[in-house]
Amino acid sequence: MSVSVALNNAYHATLAFVESIPKKERKKYGQFFTSEKIADFMASLFTIDFGKPRLSVLDAGAGTGLLAAALASRLRSSGYEGEILVVCYENDPKVLSTLTQNLDNLATTLHITYEIRNDNYLTSQNFISQDLYKKEAEKFDMVIGNPPYLKIAKDAEEALAMPEVCYGAPNLYFLFWAMSINNLKDGEELVYIIPRSWTSGAYFERFRQYLFRHCVITNIHLFGSRDKVFDSESVLQETMIVKVKKTRKTPRFVKMSSSETSDFTNIKYYDVDYNTIVAPNRFVFLVTSQEEAEILSRVNSQSCTLESDDLRMRTGLIVDFRSREVLRDSDEDGSFPLFYSHHIKNGRVQWPAGRSSEYILTNKSGYLQENANYLFVKRFTSKEEKRRLQCGIYLKSDYSEYKYISTQNKINYIKCDSPELVYGLYVLLNSTLYDSYYRLLNGSTQVNSTEINLMPVPSKESIRQMGCELIGMELTEQNCDNIVNRWIK
Repeated sequence: MSVSVALNNAYHATLAFVESIPKKERKKYGQFFTSEKIADFMASLFTIDFGKPRLSVLDAGAGTGLLAAALASRLRSSGYEGEILVVCYENDPKVLSTLTQNLDNLATTLHITYEIRNDNYLTSQNFISQDLYKKEAEKFDMVIGNPPYLKIAKDAEEALAMPEVCYGAPNLYFLFWAMSINNLKDGEELVYIIPRSWTSGAYFERFRQYLFRHCVITNIHLFGSRDKVFDSESVLQETMIVKVKKTRKTPRFVKMSSSETSDFTNIKYYDVDYNTIVAPNRFVFLVTSQEEAEILSRVNSQSCTLESDDLRMRTGLIVDFRSREVLRDSDEDGSFPLFYSHHIKNGRVQWPAGRSSEYILTNKSGYLQENANYLFVKRFTSKEEKRRLQCGIYLKSDYSEYKYISTQNKINYIKCDSPELVYGLYVLLNSTLYDSYYRLLNGSTQVNSTEINLMPVPSKESIRQMGCELIGMELTEQNCDNIVNRWIK
């Protein structure tokens, strides 16, 4: 039997298993299975050391073993003649027979040896903190994986086993990735297929710190459409393939590639400067063109952040369903304006809009904020909308009769000490440059205040002067672009 037939047989066995288990049941465990072409592409990313007499391969959360089969097949088809040991962790009893069948076939056709460990991959070994009752982490030459995509409780056994990388309720996929880095030999490589959500934000910050303490990114593959990767699985996450090397020696470039579909027929390759992909704040930018690389270079040249300029973005105070008792449909004695995202129109805040619950009647300090100058930003937009950052200028002088106001939690706000500063922030966030930057930073439709606060921006005084230029002009994107282009080259 040929190498290609061995992989094809493993894939058809995987298909048979997938069809035998209801999708709803697999989703409960975060199980989504890769295609033969994706598995083969992932295996092709590894650098093979033909001088080693033995190569050890780890596939954690192996499922049917398709990725291990793809890598073993790639090693043999490339001419590697040494010993191959494949170690698969899998504790789902339903899939074990298919996994065993696939590895048995590989042992016969490709002359490998294998072990199946029917154990919890994350809790059965040491992570960073040393537990005397657990043995030292085993080290492997190659690690390949499609980890489970499943959010777990912050006090789940797996989360408690890896506190160094957890923040809140973690997702299993990055715990698997972190443990796999722990299992990787120095100087060796790991390839994973994962969601894109780890690339920014506070939720994954500890994990990114761990990742970049131990590894560098060498390759990233992006898919143009999120519904083309796990075709039959209805996966909503945008997915990527990433290869890392366990070393501190930073490469000059990250080898980027992209394809519209998972059959790789229209694949594009391009190299991007490492420091463009991995920013100083350890956010990771997924660049698909030279134009996007230039956007990152321009913004990253700025030396301040909203946080350092004391212009921190915050999230609105009021969650409707928890605060119904204080919401009012019309003005009452002692009530205050309550602002929603629908009040942001054409760059201004227009209130009231004649809709329900536009007033709040309360003296609870946690529900109210000073009537000051603000830039309001919608927290949520649809995937189809042209702009991700949609802003509205709010000036306290327009509502001077109120001492306080309130904001619903589907908007973010930045408090400013002058109207000029509000206009200046509007220039930045309403520009094409910063909207494009944020889309590169965050692929979701939510505007995350933590990420906005850490974006590089000009100094506070520069922002104020940019605002002075906009006052009296129409609040168009083009006018904002013209001002930004004069200030940020």
